[in-house]
Amino acid sequence: MAKITLVEAVTQALAYEMAHDEDVILLGEDIGLNGGVFRATEGLQARFGERRVRDTPLAESMIAGLTIGMAAQGLKPVAEFQFMGFIYPAFDNILNHAARLRNRTRGRLHCPAVFRAPFGGGIHAPEHHSESTEALFAHIPGLQVVIPSSPARAYGLLLAAIRSPDPVIFLEPKRIYRLVKQEVPDDGKALPLQKAFVLREGSDVSLISWGASMHETLQAAEALAKENIQAEVIDVATVKPLDLATILNSVNKTGRVVIVHEAARFGGIGAEIAAEIAEKSLLSLLAPIQRVTGYDTTMPYFKLEKLYLPSVARIVHAVKTTLEFA
Repeated sequence: MAKITLVEAVTQALAYEMAHDEDVILLGEDIGLNGGVFRATEGLQARFGERRVRDTPLAESMIAGLTIGMAAQGLKPVAEFQFMGFIYPAFDNILNHAARLRNRTRGRLHCPAVFRAPFGGGIHAPEHHSESTEALFAHIPGLQVVIPSSPARAYGLLLAAIRSPDPVIFLEPKRIYRLVKQEVPDDGKALPLQKAFVLREGSDVSLISWGASMHETLQAAEALAKENIQAEVIDVATVKPLDLATILNSVNKTGRVVIVHEAARFGGIGAEIAAEIAEKSLLSLLAPIQRVTGYDTTMPYFKLEKLYLPSVARIVHAVKTTLEFA
């Protein structure tokens, strides 16, 4: 079996679901003929036709409105926004209609829609191409927010998102679109939403992260292991709804926590996780919770990105800070 990248796993999941469900429709800017800005939909229009893979005008609010209308009428639309920084014009429709449709109609209608967007830094682009604002969407009742961190999880989680009866914000960390390859069977098996993944067992500290930052988090765990510090690594994957049980089980075992994300620090998902741990597992903690995050600034341009993004050194330092407490 050939190994594929994360972006190729996205393409594979879309193709599988389109081949097995005629209600799945793709729409977005340049996704048809050009295959999308990152080529996530490459070849799908040629295979499934213009009726099911539709290029749209450069109008994100319109894309969201069309997606919600299709979903309300029984289709399963998957909308692509070229970058997360371009999704904000669609926020009105997503917040006020997609997220509320089931409640507003008391269950008579629902919104089985997926809103895809490449997100995060790492490609040395201007700020609208480097956004990590998952917390905005996670705050909205009625939305699910999913962030894969590997090709296998991208494939399984996207299948689950398309099959969900309620709207999903599916954020794809473009920094690792082509960073690693994995064997990903094209078997149509979805991974569960609302479930975190324990990627590494450990007893000394819990490292909690998601998206592209999983790469540095796992590297930090390997570096710590050389110093006989055993880190348990958790990939949150679905940041809303959060799999708190898996997180608390780890915290209760290790007693120390470092949360890693590249989004700005203030009001980030890390703050919510820290609050939940403080409320439910405070007596298990042996040290204050540490956060390794981006900064409360716009993503800086070009080469300065690497100073903004969480690094292995910053994660290792945070872990050692927790170990200073007896």
